[in-house]
Amino acid sequence: MLVVLAIIGIVSAGVLLSLNLTGHDPALKTASRRLASLMRYARDQAELETRDYGIVFDTRGYEFVVFSERRNEWRKATGDTVLRPRSLPPGLHLTVIVDARVVKLHAGPQTNPGALAPQVVLYSSGDLSSFEVTLERPRTHAGFVIKPNRDGRIIEQPLAQAHKP
Repeated sequence: MLVVLAIIGIVSAGVLLSLNLTGHDPALKTASRRLASLMRYARDQAELETRDYGIVFDTRGYEFVVFSERRNEWRKATGDTVLRPRSLPPGLHLTVIVDARVVKLHAGPQTNPGALAPQVVLYSSGDLSSFEVTLERPRTHAGFVIKPNRDGRIIEQPLAQAHKP
């Protein structure tokens, strides 16, 4: 009887781990850390180059843009391979809130240069637009929120902790 219970326990543990019901989601964590790190990097670049950087989000990912004062428009950040367009891992959902309003995201990357207006702006002065970006896996309530803290640093928090008072 004990052997049967031990086998059932081992099989149950294996099923739980394979279904990822334990809350550990490496793809989600990696995507969140990458986005937060890239935002910090772009902010540093904005200050060093005295150029405004921005991030254009869509339902599949995001890309970085730079404001061209000469042309008075946002252009893709093509000179820096670190800031190349990124796709989200399959199954992740992205929500962007700017100035306390949820932003409706396009279904894919924009090809029209006039449509490159970023939802999030990283100003050359070091200031940031007011934003909150949430990466989550639907139906599991697992996710991370990336936003500026009171000191103006870009932080990431688990979804469960992000909205606690």
